[in-house]
Order: sequence, then structure tokens, then C-alpha cells
Amino acid sequence: MVVKEGNSEKLELFLKIGLDERTARNTIANNKVTANLTDVIHEAAVSDGCSRTIGNLLYTVATKFPANALVHRPTLLKYIVSSKIKTPAQLEAAFSFFASTGPENFQLKEFEKACGVGVEVSVEEIEHTVCEVFEENKNAILEQRYRINVGDLFAHVRKRHPWADPKIVKQIIDAKLYELLGERTEADNEKPVKKKKEKPVKVEEKIVAVDAPPVQPSEEELNPFSIFPNPEENFKVHTEVFFSDRPVLRCCNTKEMLEKHLKATGGRVFTRFPPEPNGYLHIGHAKVAMFVSFGLAKERGGCCYLRYDDTNPEAEKKEYIDHIEEIVDWMGWKPFKITYTSDYFQDLYDLAVELIRRGHAYVDHQTPEEIKEYREKKMNSPWRDRPIGESLKLFDEMRQGMIEEGKATLRMKQDMQSDNYNMYDLIAYRIKFTPHPHSGDKWCVYPSYDYAHCIVDSLENITHSLCTLEFETRRASYYWLLDALGLYQPYVWEYSRLNVTNTVMSKRKLNRLVTEKRVDGWDDPRLMTLAGLRRRGVTSASINAFVRGVGITRSDGSMIRLDRLEYHVREELNKTAPRTMVVLNPLKVVITNLEADSIMDLDAKKWPDAQTDDASAFYKVPFSKTVYIERSDFRMKDSKDYYGLAPGKSVLLRYAFPIKCTEAILSDDKETVIEIRAEYDPSKTTKPKGVLHWVAESSHGVDPLKVEVRMFDKLFLSENPADLDDWLADLNPQSKVIIPEAFAVPSLRNAAVGDRFQFERLGYFFVDKDSSSERLVFNRTVTLRDTYGKSGK
Repeated sequence: MVVKEGNSEKLELFLKIGLDERTARNTIANNKVTANLTDVIHEAAVSDGCSRTIGNLLYTVATKFPANALVHRPTLLKYIVSSKIKTPAQLEAAFSFFASTGPENFQLKEFEKACGVGVEVSVEEIEHTVCEVFEENKNAILEQRYRINVGDLFAHVRKRHPWADPKIVKQIIDAKLYELLGERTEADNEKPVKKKKEKPVKVEEKIVAVDAPPVQPSEEELNPFSIFPNPEENFKVHTEVFFSDRPVLRCCNTKEMLEKHLKATGGRVFTRFPPEPNGYLHIGHAKVAMFVSFGLAKERGGCCYLRYDDTNPEAEKKEYIDHIEEIVDWMGWKPFKITYTSDYFQDLYDLAVELIRRGHAYVDHQTPEEIKEYREKKMNSPWRDRPIGESLKLFDEMRQGMIEEGKATLRMKQDMQSDNYNMYDLIAYRIKFTPHPHSGDKWCVYPSYDYAHCIVDSLENITHSLCTLEFETRRASYYWLLDALGLYQPYVWEYSRLNVTNTVMSKRKLNRLVTEKRVDGWDDPRLMTLAGLRRRGVTSASINAFVRGVGITRSDGSMIRLDRLEYHVREELNKTAPRTMVVLNPLKVVITNLEADSIMDLDAKKWPDAQTDDASAFYKVPFSKTVYIERSDFRMKDSKDYYGLAPGKSVLLRYAFPIKCTEAILSDDKETVIEIRAEYDPSKTTKPKGVLHWVAESSHGVDPLKVEVRMFDKLFLSENPADLDDWLADLNPQSKVIIPEAFAVPSLRNAAVGDRFQFERLGYFFVDKDSSSERLVFNRTVTLRDTYGKSGK
């Protein structure tokens, strides 16, 4: 980098305080940092030079000191120059202290205590503590060898000695590792192979209900959003990013930055639901994004964006965008605004240019395979230290389409020696000569998720950035990037995914089920996609009740039993689905003591508590000479524990009369019953124990209304099919059984698509979109059996 005329004096000044030439030249390229550092050097009275250690601390003050605490800066500089504050950890503690302390509240003793002034941690003390930590973690170290997370060991030591020199700590840890393990082997450098968990999947245990005094619900159970801080509290440090070659980054907003943010938001909560428009939403999204993000905003009187993360033009489809908006609306959530990451492509590009200017990004020419190999070996790219001007020129050429696809990427210059894989110089931009569904052909460089999502969170003034636990390791890169660009930092919080038994929710596995036609599309009622659940007849209210009951926890790896969801579905449908009668596998019953042309219209209840004076709570069912019962409700041999029909036995036809079997007509095989003869008791003096549902001919010799019924069950036989090597072999062959000609009562003829009913003794059913005026199709939503409710909620 050529130093402009007039800047040579500043370069010489920066070199005097011990900055290396590259850092000094990069600093001069940033006018704001140059001005700050020059002021700091003069305030500290070290314009004639100082040690490299003091100079590096002064540089950190110039770049990170809270802007709202400048009145305290001279005090801090005195402590640095006098070596009372001499480590990055002490300096970071000072920043946190000043950021939350007004000029009138400054107490010198509190400041010194907060920063560890006068606390000396000897090498012997560090060595003793390192030995203790190694002894406590010896088994893990011996098992994992050099693949052990050194950052965790470092954190254990730092917790006991926060003011210890981090360089000395790292040297002693490295020496101790070498002493215990010896030289690195080839196996130590290999990427560990992921092993299948041998232990059985952790499934919610069924608890037997016992009589006990009622337990008062906790505040979290009453309000699951009570765990989240208010927007005005987002000045506190809640994340630390450890580096191999620089001070710990304690992530927090300055008061000045927070005040600007609060002014823009009016102090309200702002969240976002950021789906990728490359697939259908599943029940996991109902918790992960919708209930948590929309729910928190609603509970706090705030706003939730629906933001499409459309950074990959090859995967996005309008079909998915339309589906997502439709499902969000069906789930009962109203976005504050619908946005796209592509709305911010210009802002993202401009900030990438600024990132390069600040020395935090570079254009790389490694292939994807080379990047993967270098990251695994923790090796720097050959282009990592190319001049800033060169990267700026190449990035502009990428933008103009002058470089071939795959020949260059923009990578963030993070920390290739970090213990966090997501800090290994992540890709910020790649070239794709693909038109974008939303922005057209304006761009041929597209930002990555890791680069874009945190910046757009900041640009949209998101107060709470909420995501699942698999993104926890990305938190470091999230805050690193916002800190590097000097942007507002949202509060990040991760929680567990929603895992339900007997299904898969991986987008890849769902896509395979659909594309290989093992299910009937994305809205197959057997899938846990929200479109599939809706088509099955599950209500959005029951899904929201289910996810609220599961709660917002960080307990990962547990499976929620499917019958827990079914419990909430039954609770909802029991209140909203009117009763009716359908016979799935009809067996003909001829009433011998009733005239052929005799038809009685009887009242049947739509609701168990129907009042006799409310005509709308009843529907008419014809009772005639020919009725049909379920084939499973008849046996040739009776028994004490059997309540169905048998020769010589009586049962009650629901809403009608008792009937007694007088004869069973068998087919030629002398085993199969093809017809039953029975007599009915018009006086109803008989009091049988068994009660059966039934359907009768509404006209003599004319079959009852025929409907198609689709009986759905669990899609997979195992509780956790995703853990099986051959998971497709676990598909339940009985997950869908079609009954083409069930018999229904005449009143169902007027049923419309989307109507829900309880078929008495059979379950809850939903009118499918495949229905027509000639043929009604019903999907079984859920059975009447409730194992979860009976075993204790």
C-alpha cells in the first residue's frame, strides 16, 4: 500500500508505538481510526514511542473505546501507560465498566476492582491451575488427543484466573498437551468420523398419573417469553469470542449505538422469521420460527418481519414463497412487513467493500476442495494476505462479471487457528451467473448466509435474533462480523429444535420422500409439513398449543412423542368437530320385524351435550329395514368381555333401537358372514350394554351414501427413523389405507372441503381437496384413542 503524501508522519508515529508495518498502513487507510489513534497517542503522551504491548493496547482503545464514555479515556490511558492495566482481558473489562458507568457515578476503587488492577497471577499459579484443569479433563484429553477443544480448557483456566496473561496460559496449555500426548500423529490431523449414537434416542417418558396436590405453574410455563431481556438491556456482554492471536471480544453495544437503535424502534421488540424459499415448512418451523419469533413480538407489543433468506438464486421458487406466506397466515401470524435479503443486496455489497478496506476480507482463488482441505488443516489461504487494494479491485471485477464462476470468492479474514470451525475465514460472496427470482439479473455475486443474515438483522434493527441450537457455533462469526463493521448487535439466543417421533424433518430426507414418490407430494397428510398437517385436518390452534406446551428450552436431543401432538389435536377437535356416523367396512343387517317401505327419521346428536330445544344441535338419520354395522362389530361366538353383536345377543343402535341377532347368513365357504337377520325392540325395554354406530338405507333397495375414507397412521415404524442407516426401509406399509366405499349418513352429502367431523367410535376426519360433487373423500386426522392424556400430560 502506497502511503499518500502527508500520511508519512502518521505512519512513523504508529510504528513508534510498536504497531507492525502492515497494521499501521491499514490504519492509515481508515480516516476515523487514524484520527482516534492519533488522539489516543497524544493523550497518553507517548508520541516519542512506547513498548509494543502498550502500543497494542492503545490501538485497541482507539478502535473499541465506548464513544459515550470519552470523559473516562484519559484515566484509562494513565493506567495503560503505567502498566497497571496490561492485558487484553483487563482492557475489555474496563470497556464494559465505562460503558455502563456515567461520569457522576465513577468510583476509582470499583474501577480497579472490575479491571483486576494490582492482581498479579504468577506463572506458577497458572501452571498449577492448568494441571488441575488437565486432571479434571484427563479422560477426554486422552480420548480426543489434539482434537480436544483447547478453547474449553482455556476457558476453565480463565474462569479461575481472569487476569492471567492469555499468551502465557496458551503456552502452558500447549506445553502440557505435548507433555501428556507427545508428538502429533497423522491420526491427530484427520477429521473425526461421526459415529452413530449407540444409546437409544431420548424419548419423553410416559408418567403415570397419580393423585397429588396441583403444582403451581412456573412463570415460564405461564409466559414462555419471560426469559428474554427487554430491548433497552442490550448493552450487556452476553457473548465472548476467543481468538488465537488477539484479545477476547466481549460482544455488546455501546450506549450510543443502543440509543440510536432504540430511537429507530421506539423501544419495541423487533424479531424476524427468516425462511429460505427453497422448500415447504414443517412442524419444526411452527416452533422454531413462528411461535418463538412471532409469539415474542406479539407478547411484547412489537413487530415480526417475514424475511425471505433468498441468497441462493438457484434454489428459490415462487411456489415456495407463495406457500410460506399462505402457511404463516393459516398459522394465525401477521408479519409486520415482508422483506427479502435481496432487498439489501446493495447495502451488503457496500459493507463488503468496507470490510475489505478495514483489512477484514480478501478475494480468494482456492477451489471448494482446496478451501475444505485448508480449513481442516487450519492453514491460511495463499491469498489471505494480499494487499487491500488488490482485493478491492478483484471484488469489483467479480461484481462486473469479469471473473468466471468458481474462480474467486470473497472470504472474511477471521481466525484460522480458532477452536471454532465457523471462524475459519467463512465465504462472504461467491460468483453465480444465475438470474435472481426477486432482483433479476442485476447481480452476479451473491452473499452467503453467514455474511448476510447478521448484517440484515442489524439493518432491520432486530432486537432478538432467535434460532436453533445448531447455529450456536455460528454466534462467534455473527458477532465478529458486526463488530468488524461497527454495526448494532442484536441479542442472539438459541433454543432446541422440535423433534417428533415416527417421522423425519430433514429437508433433504423430506425432499427424497417426495421426489421418489414414496408419499403423495409435500402436502401428503402423513408428513409433518405444515401443508400435510393442514390437509390431514390438524388445526393451527392445536399446533400452536402443542408448541407452547413443549416450551422454549435449550435441552437438545430429546424427542417429543407424536401422541403429545395428537392430544392437542383431539382437545381442539373435541370442541369443534360435530359428531356423525360412517361405517367403514359395512355388514348388512336386515330388520325382519320392520316393513320394507318403513323409514323413520330419527334425531342424532352433533354434540354430546346437545340440548333438546336446540334444533341446530341435531341431524336426521333414517332408520329402515336394512342397516349396516361395522363388520368388526359382529362375532359368531360371544364372550363376557365382548360388547358387539353375536347370535342371540342384543346391542343398541346409537340414537335408535335395541336389535337382537336371530340369524347369521354365511357364504359358500361356511365361514364368512354376508348378512345378519335381526329384530328391533320398538319399545326400547331391552337394555343391552353394547352401543354400535350404524348407517341405514334411506330408500328401500338403495345403498347409503358412499364415501372414500383414507386412514392415515404413523409414516415410520421406529420412533427415530433418521438415526437408521436404511431409514427408508422403516416406512410403515400401513401408513395409508384407502377404503373406497364406506357408507355414510345422508346429511354428510352436503359436507364441503375443509369441514371436520367426528365419526363416532372411529376418530376425527377432514374433507379432503380431492373431493368432488360425485365423491366425497375424508382423511382421518386422528383416532379417538388418547394415550398421552391418559398417561399424564
